[in-house]
Amino acid sequence: MTCHDLAVSAKNRNVSALFRAARAEWECADIMQTEFAREQMVSQQVRAWDVLDERVLDTLRTVPRERFVPEPYRELAFVDTEIPLAHGQHMLRSMLVGRLLQALELGSGDRVLEVGAGTGFVTACLARLGGSVRALEIFPDLTATALANLRSLGITNAELLSTDAMTLGEESKYDAIAVTGSLPIYDERFERALKPGGRLFVVVGEPPLMQAWLIRRTVAQTFSREVLFQTVIDALVNAPRPAPFSF
Repeated sequence: MTCHDLAVSAKNRNVSALFRAARAEWECADIMQTEFAREQMVSQQVRAWDVLDERVLDTLRTVPRERFVPEPYRELAFVDTEIPLAHGQHMLRSMLVGRLLQALELGSGDRVLEVGAGTGFVTACLARLGGSVRALEIFPDLTATALANLRSLGITNAELLSTDAMTLGEESKYDAIAVTGSLPIYDERFERALKPGGRLFVVVGEPPLMQAWLIRRTVAQTFSREVLFQTVIDALVNAPRPAPFSF
């Protein structure tokens, strides 16, 4: 090898090292920007909407929401907006997820049912706070996406099923139920699936006015209802709707 060859080789090594260093700096800056945006989401959206349970806030900091957002909308992961999914569905806003998780008061041994898994973000949060999660999603492609997202993060205490939740006939089985799509007409099938002491989060009504309810099964056949807040979210597919008004 000539002196010229040695000089070129050394120069190439230096350029390569500089490129690797620059790339590392870019990746570090991207990570820092993502974590800053995540913390802003938690503090300015979620906590600001009266979510004060530190376990819930820590869950929203820990579960990487951006991993559940479709690639074309990844930059919107921490924005206060509904993010489009396939089939006209949407991810719930982070602040709504926070209120849902806080209302359910999950314990580490709780058996949880989720109705409407989407891409799996709420599923992952429920799995972190509860003992085990059974998530129902009517669209098979969303079920597959949610399962892949959960497995990529090593989450193994969540089971996903592609099925219509409006056929649910279980009784007294779950400590907590999260219904992530609205019910234009309230359906008692979900509260019947609660164990005594169980909690159900559900949104009821039609646009422009829907109410988020927390329903508790106090004893075998006794239920209490608390109105938490008003919101508007997508209706569950196949949920019954009021008959159209006609003169």
